[in-house]
Amino acid sequence: MSEFSPIKGRSTIESAISDQAFARIAKIALREAGIVLATSKVSMVKSRLTRRLRALGMSSFDDYLDLVETGNDSTELGNFISALTTNVSHFFRENHHFEFLAKTILPSLQQKLAAGGKVRIWSAGCSNGQEPYSIAMTLLNADPSLIKKNIKILATDIDPEVLSQARSAQYKGSLTTGLTDEIIAKHFSRDQQGDEIVMTVNANVRGLVSFRQLNLHAEWPMKGKFDVIFCRNVVIYFDEETQARLYRRYAQVLEAGGWLMLGHSERIIDSINPLYKNVGVTTYQTISSDTAAIPLEDRNSKGPI
Repeated sequence: MSEFSPIKGRSTIESAISDQAFARIAKIALREAGIVLATSKVSMVKSRLTRRLRALGMSSFDDYLDLVETGNDSTELGNFISALTTNVSHFFRENHHFEFLAKTILPSLQQKLAAGGKVRIWSAGCSNGQEPYSIAMTLLNADPSLIKKNIKILATDIDPEVLSQARSAQYKGSLTTGLTDEIIAKHFSRDQQGDEIVMTVNANVRGLVSFRQLNLHAEWPMKGKFDVIFCRNVVIYFDEETQARLYRRYAQVLEAGGWLMLGHSERIIDSINPLYKNVGVTTYQTISSDTAAIPLEDRNSKGPI
């Protein structure tokens, strides 16, 4: 055996992604998850998908894409999307939204609950779970009695790996960024695991949050409407047309006068302005709940929205 031969049982992965293969990757990413991949991202894409090829013992990007595109392995399609998705978050990120929730939105939610109504909040693209738990802690800090009320936070993400982390409610290292000593003392337990301290979200906070895997570009199974939607640092991956369709769908599932929170670099595009008004920093409120103006294909989309 040559001294330069690959290790037995381990495939030698192609050194580069061809233009044709990258075009296929970009097409799948757009169709399945609305992700727009510029050619400038080829190095990032190669690095992330190489891990999938290595895990499967494959050497060719084209062969791997054949596997993904056949639809015979839905798990690998999910792994493909997960590999191309950036999951960066921390507790109370862009804290002005949580302050707005506590000071401006919560009073109306309390009135709704007092009248016998229910409150539903959606964290769309929840990543490792810091956002929905931050929402829950914000609400309980402002009004501890909410734990006994009809209020739920739905947290969804396309990536099953980050949802597993979120459901565990355990955080350590950089994942605890944004937590203060006061918040930790009130809403977390500390455990020593080896050389690391692990923070576990308390049961009362966890009880407000339900996690589900969801592709925002597929059909949404939720039947009721939401009072607030957090969709932050998600639409930056989508082209303008896809963003517009998503904003229309959010308007449809928000209560009249419901709120939509976007990320710091995201804005409601001009074509959607009639559906929302700006009420704060990257904070919007629905103007009309009329869905007649929303195209039917946007209401029950099974492909790109």
